[in-house]
Amino acid sequence: MTLDKLHIGQGGTIAAVGGEGALRRRFLDMGLTPGTKVFVRKMAPLGDPIEIFLRGYELTLRKEDAQRIEIVDVQAAPAPAKGGRA
Repeated sequence: MTLDKLHIGQGGTIAAVGGEGALRRRFLDMGLTPGTKVFVRKMAPLGDPIEIFLRGYELTLRKEDAQRIEIVDVQAAPAPAKGGRA
């Protein structure tokens, strides 16, 4: 499954990064590397662009770029941590 097929709140692990040359290098420089967990946070009404969360930061990708990112182990986003004392 590719990243553009995930819905808001879903996530998974990057299995492969497509593209060639400068485009692929840009993906890797942004932290989109195999084994990285990503979650879809927001999506524009027509599905372009897509905001994802990975490695502690948000990143916005065009749908065309998200189609080049293969995702495995698709799941719902983890529940947010609860603040306060235990």
